[in-house]
Amino acid sequence: MKSKNSWGVEHAVFAGATLATVVGAVTGRERLQQAAKPLIAPALAARVLRRRADTDPADVALLLAGLTAATVGDVFMIDPDDDARLVRGASSFAVMQVGYSALLLRRGARPTAPALLPRLAGWAGAAALLRGRAKEVAAPLTAYGSLLGTTSTLSADPSLAPGADVVANVAVPGTDRRSWLGAGGMLFTASDGLIVLRRLFIRGEQGRAVAEGVILASYAAAQLLLVEGMLALGRRRITGRA
Repeated sequence: MKSKNSWGVEHAVFAGATLATVVGAVTGRERLQQAAKPLIAPALAARVLRRRADTDPADVALLLAGLTAATVGDVFMIDPDDDARLVRGASSFAVMQVGYSALLLRRGARPTAPALLPRLAGWAGAAALLRGRAKEVAAPLTAYGSLLGTTSTLSADPSLAPGADVVANVAVPGTDRRSWLGAGGMLFTASDGLIVLRRLFIRGEQGRAVAEGVILASYAAAQLLLVEGMLALGRRRITGRA
């Protein structure tokens, strides 16, 4: 019998789609992104479906809803320099963040001061920058940032991964995939923060392409860590480590 933690064909699809998407962004091949990027979240959705028999049904529903919204957002954000598509993408990802936060809350996650305070400061700083330099997208991106901050704060709760090593009040990723949640939330925050920095400060074509590649790579890694961590949280029977 395969381990619940074994890697499957869906992970291979996820890795291939991520690599092709990053290469497409860095080299300016939009068609490659159009073909590959919409496969990232569905590959993780396939993972959720494969584990549905031993995962709480409500968690499965929340994960699938979140990943569906993420797929829509990924399609909108294939062109990161189109502000209208950026706003639509952020709106789609807002739905995902609500689903992820709901799952974390029902699994007992609670905000901690060490997680909340730096995220609140980062959100306020990004909001001020957007108001000053990109008023046309400031309101929707600031609203989205509050939802991202909620997910990231909840995912950092070390009580979600009992027994894991904890550094700076965040679980250190280990064999227990619940311990991946904090790192996933931080990566998602960093990825979306870089979207703001790219939008406001990076002007050169090459620099923007490289930044987009980093954004996409960190986003995909964050999704993998969060989804695997939340699947472990929702596992019906956990014996030993998740």
